[in-house]
Amino acid sequence: MEDITLTCTDCDEEFIFTGGEREFYEEKGYDEPKRCKSCRAKRKADKGNRGFKQY
Repeated sequence: MEDITLTCTDCDEEFIFTGGEREFYEEKGYDEPKRCKSCRAKRKADKGNRGFKQY
């Protein structure tokens, strides 16, 4: 598969979705990513902090 360029829904930056990543996502039945790697990492980190009170 060929690499394609996608636009992140959070930061509006373009990122490359490689052919290997596309094959993996297709094999697993996943949709194309909507966020770049850095925004996905930030979102994942933010999810981990939900529900916990910091004193």
